[in-house]
Amino acid sequence: MSPRLPTRRADWRLLGRTLRLVLSIPTYAALAVLAAVLALSVFVFSQNVPLVSFALTGSLPLDGRLTILLERYPFVGTDFGPVTGLMLVAISGLTGADIAMVVYHVREHGLSVESGGGSAVGVVLGVLGAGCAACGSAILVGVLSLVGATGLLTALPLEGLEFTLLAAVVLVLSLYWLADGMRGGEIRGCPVDLPQSRPRN
Repeated sequence: MSPRLPTRRADWRLLGRTLRLVLSIPTYAALAVLAAVLALSVFVFSQNVPLVSFALTGSLPLDGRLTILLERYPFVGTDFGPVTGLMLVAISGLTGADIAMVVYHVREHGLSVESGGGSAVGVVLGVLGAGCAACGSAILVGVLSLVGATGLLTALPLEGLEFTLLAAVVLVLSLYWLADGMRGGEIRGCPVDLPQSRPRN
């Protein structure tokens, strides 16, 4: 079964409803927040690995270590502008939601490759979506900075923000494919599929 793109309003409503139902469960909401914080930490720390390594291993007091690490985060330090910082936070949030959806789908629906082809495709794409966001956007920028190739980013129209936008698209698609794989099921007793509206007489 090949995944399809969300092209109808009903597809976006399905995505929003499924995401809301899953994240209304405290365990999965906490998992999403934890995964988002971890993802954001990986994104921002990968931008300056030598400095983070110095903060973790250097001869510094605890408050000095925390100051160096906390100032790497958007809106706390000055490493990122408002737009880039907002995009990093958004990507981290999408990554957290994606991971929570994958874990919910596998645990609560007892998913296996044999039991549900479409659902399994959604899970695989969901994992790839989170993984691609982690390795393909902010980290790539960090890797380029490590090898002295940051000049390549300035040649791009958005100076590297393209990678983050691409990661956002991948994550949204993976979330939709996960929701699509849950069609016909229930979350906390609520059907995933929206009731069809009756035509007016």
